[in-house]
Amino acid sequence: MDTPAKKPEGSARKRNLRRYLVAGVLVWLPILATIWVVSTMLRIMDFTLVWLPPAYRPQALLGFSIPGVGFVLALIVLLLTGLLVTNLIGRRLVVWGEELLNRIPVVRTVYGGVKSFAESVLSQSNSFRKVVMVEYPRAGAWSIGFLTAEDVPEVSERLGEPHVAVYISSALNATAGYLVMLPRRQVIELDMSVDAALRMIVTCGVVVPPHPAHPAAVRSGAGKSAA
Repeated sequence: MDTPAKKPEGSARKRNLRRYLVAGVLVWLPILATIWVVSTMLRIMDFTLVWLPPAYRPQALLGFSIPGVGFVLALIVLLLTGLLVTNLIGRRLVVWGEELLNRIPVVRTVYGGVKSFAESVLSQSNSFRKVVMVEYPRAGAWSIGFLTAEDVPEVSERLGEPHVAVYISSALNATAGYLVMLPRRQVIELDMSVDAALRMIVTCGVVVPPHPAHPAAVRSGAGKSAA
């Protein structure tokens, strides 16, 4: 007679145990991922130490290696490079180097693509800073994308109406995706920020941002649902 009463109690314990495990994972997973990413970046930047003569490296001077020295050196190199290319002589050197790279068949393709992507992301323009919603890959199926070009002149002229370029990222890897050209009337702009859209894409839709205009209402509604 006591066995049926123990089953609900055992199920409740399993649910609580699972809830505690999930809560622990949600706390530690972002922390460990952040530590891993930062430590990997520091190790990569430590490779810049090979530019120094062996006698001037921290390990030779101090007798032991110091983590993060490569980051400081890489930061100094970036600042000096930026200072160099912002003057007339530096710009001429960059133009000369790009002309040299553009003469190499494979290198010019890779270099040109990476440079264009970096300029689009890091520039102060609105490129890659608008989150949009498009019907892709079929009618009735909507995808989150990023507006990368307000107009594609040749495509617009040939198809008879304004077309825009939209970059659709793949889940789990935001740097891989598809570039699609769509009529401007078929693109719906969202108030969602780029960071929120990227989090939603990388988590495969598990992390859904609230509506920017009504965050409190969404949170309260979610709380009621959870209750």
